[in-house]
Amino acid sequence: MKKELLVLLISFFGILNIEAQSLYFYSLEKKNNNFDSLVLAANNETVDTVKAIKSYQIAATYFTKQDIENYQKYLKQGLENSHNSPVYRDIGLYYQSIINYAKPDAVNLLEKDFTNIESLLKKYNSNEAKKIRIIMFQNKALFKMIQNKEVESMNIITNKAIPLAKSLKDYELTGALYKSIGILFYNSKDYPKAIEYMNLAENSINKLKRQTAQSKAIKGEVVLFKADALMRENKMSQANAELEKTYAIIKDYPESNFYSLYYCTLGYYHMKQKNYPEAVKLFAKGLSNAEKYKNTVIAERIKLFEGQLNNELKDYSKSNKIFKEVYASTPYQKNKQEVLKELSKNYIALKDTTKANLYAERYINSFDSLNTVSIHKNIAVLEAKYRKSERDKELVQKQLEISKKNKYMWILGLASLLSAGFIILGFLNFKKNKKISEQREVNLQQEIKEIQQREELALTKAILEGEERERARIAKDLHDGLGGMLAGVKINFSTWSSTHLEADRHKDFYKILNQLDNSVTELRHVARNLMPESLLSFGLETALKDLCEFYIRKDLKVDFQPINISKNTPLSIQLNIYRIAQELLANSVKHSGATNILLQCSQSDENFMITVEDNGKGFKEEDYRKSQSMGLHNLKNRVDYLKGKMEINSDDEGTTINIELNTHAVS
Repeated sequence: MKKELLVLLISFFGILNIEAQSLYFYSLEKKNNNFDSLVLAANNETVDTVKAIKSYQIAATYFTKQDIENYQKYLKQGLENSHNSPVYRDIGLYYQSIINYAKPDAVNLLEKDFTNIESLLKKYNSNEAKKIRIIMFQNKALFKMIQNKEVESMNIITNKAIPLAKSLKDYELTGALYKSIGILFYNSKDYPKAIEYMNLAENSINKLKRQTAQSKAIKGEVVLFKADALMRENKMSQANAELEKTYAIIKDYPESNFYSLYYCTLGYYHMKQKNYPEAVKLFAKGLSNAEKYKNTVIAERIKLFEGQLNNELKDYSKSNKIFKEVYASTPYQKNKQEVLKELSKNYIALKDTTKANLYAERYINSFDSLNTVSIHKNIAVLEAKYRKSERDKELVQKQLEISKKNKYMWILGLASLLSAGFIILGFLNFKKNKKISEQREVNLQQEIKEIQQREELALTKAILEGEERERARIAKDLHDGLGGMLAGVKINFSTWSSTHLEADRHKDFYKILNQLDNSVTELRHVARNLMPESLLSFGLETALKDLCEFYIRKDLKVDFQPINISKNTPLSIQLNIYRIAQELLANSVKHSGATNILLQCSQSDENFMITVEDNGKGFKEEDYRKSQSMGLHNLKNRVDYLKGKMEINSDDEGTTINIELNTHAVS
């Protein structure tokens, strides 16, 4: 890790590079007045524990300034003043460990240190100890993000850091943690979720009674990230409002290192608006600020935007030069992938087939799409479980309150019995209250059951929506990105071969060219299968018809019978119905050995019927029950999600599956 990154995680703030992973502390301090006051107060302090914590904070600040001599001086002072306090002595271990930020293997060393220190601090009930634990959890989550272990990062934040921060009612820490979840969703290209969590982060910071320079810096980051995500969703007017909000926060701090991120994001806004001269100026300002404060990650982010800007201006030579510089210096795999994709597109535009093909191949080999899908899906599942857990806690609290009321009622009943003059009246009153209490208990259990059902529905919805977003993203990347690049390579090969090769003498080349053409066709089939364009453009009936035609071959006939399929059904419901039919047809084609398949779909008001019949070999019911197929699991999830029923009849003459769904099951 480079020397310049000494200013890493003394606090716990993270910023986005092109894929939102960085470790950098932003400051909105005008001068050193606050720091000078802290040094003076620490030197004059007479209470050992207070002097210890102030000394630790001073040591950390000197470390960010790369003043190791003063860092060690105040660290030693803090440890000496903690000799009678085990909790402050153990807190000192955290500040002692930050020296490892200057070492090449910083992430591994710090992760090991933080694990050991956290195990020591968790035995203390001190708020200061809890805050240090939260900071270490936040740092460990960021380490996992850097290592492309997003699922582990999400697990640390939601299951360890946030519950601890909420128990302290520390809105600043909670806001920073929500921001980290937003960054994870940004990296997954789930921009609506990223915006949702940035809003939660901003709302948390706004609950502070007094805004500090530190809390303002967190809020400024959050608002800028939100603006960036809104631009990715092409919501430019909303993004502009967030940019104006950011400027209102930072305008009084002209010398702040925050301007590198601000100018970078504002420059991207003008680039999206095709105001290229203004974007160039802003990128230059941002780069100057980033280099001044040694913020290498934002400098890299700006250079990537400059490469894309020159691509849009068709200055491919300059664009390629910038991208190659970034590729040589970046430690981030995702940025390397972005560069390879952009270089391939540039060389296609330059009609340099050899280099275009080279970079396209390196781009394709640089990542594992299936693993990426799994990671992003698991993040969505963890987030949905976290939301469910939060609502369950509220439900338990409500149950405790009712139990408390019931306890008071029992006490009241007993007190009535002890009143000699009102024994009978008290007894009757007690029985009445008990009956009411029992009825309330029944009502509560019913309410809990209904809430649990709603939560399970919400969890299923989150998982299914996450799947569809990921399918849509991959389909777009395949069709518009990789598909476009391969098609460009194929066209350039065809153009070149028509003037340089003879068809009769170079049959092997033309055979390879034909294979490339088939690969492009197959890739587009895969993209359409992931997210059917006909469904989005023409509706469910047309999409199902296209799906049936896709499976038709010489030895297989697939008939489609639509009956009264409405075009007004919500798109999310249409998509779930399409996926159910797709899974049924795929299973029949793959396993039944049928020569004839019938798909019949009919709709009557909110009821939607799906019937699939084939003349295949059938299967035993116990085989279906035992099956652990992911496809069958997803099929059952979707049927349950739409409050549906499924009936299967199968024998050696074929299989019939009937499914009844409710199109109004989900609002």
